[in-house]
Amino acid sequence: MMYSSRRKPVLYFKEERRHSLGTSVVQFVDFLTDFTACKKQSLASAAEDLSWGPHKLALVVPFRERFEELLVFVPFMHTFLNKKKIRHKILIINQVDHYRFNRASLINVGYLESGNDTDYLAMHDVDLLPLNEALDYGFPEDGPFHVASPELHPLYHYKTYVGGILLLTKKHYHMCNGMSNRFWGWGREDDEFYRRLRKAELQLFRPHGIDTGYKTFLHIHDPAWRKRDQKRVAAQKQEQFKVDPEGGLTNLRYRVDSRQELSISGAPCTIINTKLECDQSLTPWCLLG
Repeated sequence: MMYSSRRKPVLYFKEERRHSLGTSVVQFVDFLTDFTACKKQSLASAAEDLSWGPHKLALVVPFRERFEELLVFVPFMHTFLNKKKIRHKILIINQVDHYRFNRASLINVGYLESGNDTDYLAMHDVDLLPLNEALDYGFPEDGPFHVASPELHPLYHYKTYVGGILLLTKKHYHMCNGMSNRFWGWGREDDEFYRRLRKAELQLFRPHGIDTGYKTFLHIHDPAWRKRDQKRVAAQKQEQFKVDPEGGLTNLRYRVDSRQELSISGAPCTIINTKLECDQSLTPWCLLG
């Protein structure tokens, strides 16, 4: 089997040498500076240039009330993907109900609402921006590709981490029955999804040959200004570490309140305003008491 030179198969999450820091936030400014030129090129060439390839990415962003980050994220990612000739559309799955934030359910919604014109998706945090152009966002045919590897992510370095940015074909995501809908509040849904990948016997891949270490990404979240909902309510303390054997795409309950096509600094995106539903007899922690 042939693998991309930028992808390395991960069998047992062996500890590998971490590279020294090499890039800086200056690259972020460079990306924004190049935006106008890249946008003109993409509009003219993406439709007919065969070098862009046959696949199209659904960039799925679970979202709630982080508009400052969104204003940076959308034009940045549109520019980044155009420079790499990745056909894409950016889907902002905006949770507008009164329940606690549920990242996993919103990603499930993004998968279901992504349309037949896309064949793979990126589960992508809104506050994580790739600074190294060598990072691969191409079609992950051989297996899920964890772009935000623990050897590169600025915060999370444990071996089974699969959060931040994860690429999967739609077929592989369906094989996992998506993500569990039991995780209201912040954290743990990625750890449960790692177990789903293992259960589905999917080979996980991570970046190879990236020499920028923990400066591979720009993390734009300010924890002092925007607190995360890390409260554990009632039985949630015990349930957060358990595997959800049945839940996922098959028991997701939601409705799309509205859709909005927006352009942010010339970069297109779709806002899908979503209302999740919660069975409080199963997950009473979807509400804070």
